[in-house]
Amino acid sequence: MQLTGAEIICECLIEQGVDTVFGYPGGAALNTYDALYKYSDKIKHILTAHEQGAAHAADGYARATGKVGVCMTTSGPGATNTVTAIATANIDSIPMVIITGNVNTGLLGRDSFQEVDIVNIVKPITKASYLVTRIEDLAPAIRVAFARANDGRKGPVLIDVPKDITAQMTDFKSLTPPPKRVIEVDNADKIAKAVELINNSRYPVIYAGGGVISADASEQLIEFAEKIDAPVCCSLMGLGCIPSTHRLNMGNLGMHGTYATGMATEKCDLIIACGARFSDRVAGNPKKFGEQANIIQIDIDENEIDKNVTTDNHIIGDVGEVLEILNNHVERQNHTQWLVQLEIWKGEHVAPREKLGDYMSALDVLLTINKKKAPEDIIATDVGQHQMWVAQFSEIERPRTLLTSGGMGTMGFGLGAAIGAQCGFPRKKVFLITGDGSFHMNLNELVTLKSYNLPVVVVVLNNGVLGMVRQWQKLFYGNRFSQTDPKRATDFVKVAEGFGIPGFKLDKTEDIEEVFDKAMGLNGPAVIDCIISPDANVLPMIPPGKTVNEIVTEM
Repeated sequence: MQLTGAEIICECLIEQGVDTVFGYPGGAALNTYDALYKYSDKIKHILTAHEQGAAHAADGYARATGKVGVCMTTSGPGATNTVTAIATANIDSIPMVIITGNVNTGLLGRDSFQEVDIVNIVKPITKASYLVTRIEDLAPAIRVAFARANDGRKGPVLIDVPKDITAQMTDFKSLTPPPKRVIEVDNADKIAKAVELINNSRYPVIYAGGGVISADASEQLIEFAEKIDAPVCCSLMGLGCIPSTHRLNMGNLGMHGTYATGMATEKCDLIIACGARFSDRVAGNPKKFGEQANIIQIDIDENEIDKNVTTDNHIIGDVGEVLEILNNHVERQNHTQWLVQLEIWKGEHVAPREKLGDYMSALDVLLTINKKKAPEDIIATDVGQHQMWVAQFSEIERPRTLLTSGGMGTMGFGLGAAIGAQCGFPRKKVFLITGDGSFHMNLNELVTLKSYNLPVVVVVLNNGVLGMVRQWQKLFYGNRFSQTDPKRATDFVKVAEGFGIPGFKLDKTEDIEEVFDKAMGLNGPAVIDCIISPDANVLPMIPPGKTVNEIVTEM
């Protein structure tokens, strides 16, 4: 059948199983948006306040559902406004397809109104980026984009479509997407060596990263951990791959991880890294990280092998498939003595429960959320102290229920991500836990919450300062608080009400449960402004470039 390029975009989205897209219209995308109007019974479009919010929402949708998130924008600033979100998805290996409009093909390269070479701008932060200059290439480009976004190590792909291509017509035939490419685990010698190392280990540790969640391999990981009776230390991106209440879960590993996870990697004789890349936030000193242990790295991306930490053995492949093979070959083990020692370390240098003046504690707020939320409910965060408190104290019981910017550390990520998650799971409760600094960056997306009546509970841990940067200034810059005490007068309750959303101010510990009950009982969004001390700190902390032996436990 003969279709316009704009109609082909919609047909290809349907072909790929897409039912929700996030975006913002504009001149170069008008044909596509006109087609979306005709396809509105099959494709739901979520209009955000800003293109960055749309791209973060597509990212959050992908993280929560496991599907490819889709973002659509116009040309020029519409396209460039997505760059931070694309970089965020890229470093965390989140599958996204971004479809941008551009000026007519005859105007490309002429500095035309709202023209930008977005394809080359995003090349370093995408798996691939394409400019479509022939309508015959449009459907194949979209199909390749979805395949690449979801293949191997997942990530974002951008397609740039000039306006005249969306208006032209050509023949279109719908195709069934091919099955996902299977990456064969053909490493017999390395599998055998891994089995030998595991069977001979007395003090093993599993280091689980975001790759476990990306591969939907949580069941295989838990079976593996239980079979070899090994503790599991999770990177920030790996939280949720094993329930936080599981007996083998040691918690978060790294700069603001627990003392027990630090000691586990310091005293073990074997580290089995599953879908984890030994980032500087985990291996602060890569030359000393696990230097006493054998290290096995399992990863789908061979470029990650030995990039940060030198390993003794590695296996390339889907982490779920590799773990299935290992589960069939390793011996069932018992490491009671090792686990008892880890429990002792768990009780040492625990994060302090600071009571600072008359302020509430962020911990009391997070413990209340633990009590109120269901295991399948979703927490999105921004970046800063609140993010680390969530990693330390929130009960993340299932994969894909913690959405956080790990590698890029993007302040302003959380509200868009919460919107995407809530659109993916309308019946789940979604919490955004943010700080006042992060919330200021993209709070304009409150309008999106209200427009679609999304029941996201926004929890602002408001200390009135840029808390994490200020904490570093305390530790390393002699309390010189340069530009971290902004003295803002923002009233988040009034801001929420200005967007038509109920707002609650919370500054007394005894009121926490009542306020949360009210906010969660609403059939729509809510904002809770939680006043905490500007001097609250995230502890313990391993300084940059250091090891657990130099851990900071008090300021």
